[in-house]
Amino acid sequence: MTRILTMLFALGLAGTALAQGRPQSPSLSCAANRQSVLANGAIVLGTGGYTYDRFVVHRGFCQFDEYADPAWVPARDTPQCFVGYRCKSNRPWDD
Repeated sequence: MTRILTMLFALGLAGTALAQGRPQSPSLSCAANRQSVLANGAIVLGTGGYTYDRFVVHRGFCQFDEYADPAWVPARDTPQCFVGYRCKSNRPWDD
């Protein structure tokens, strides 16, 4: 019985961790958004509503066939906050 309860508890914790949402850029200051990208190297930020994207500190976090494109997000204190870069494909058919 104890074993079953332990397993159920562990599964409950795993479900809670999976349900955590991503940071939402409009609810954070520009400095907080930028710091999140800097601290993690690469992070997925919600940019409003159901939209989100992956932001990186530099090209080293992109795949070999991608380049780093400057990226701005809406923040609590400014409509256009430079947070880092988005990885974009060099292949013309992927645009």
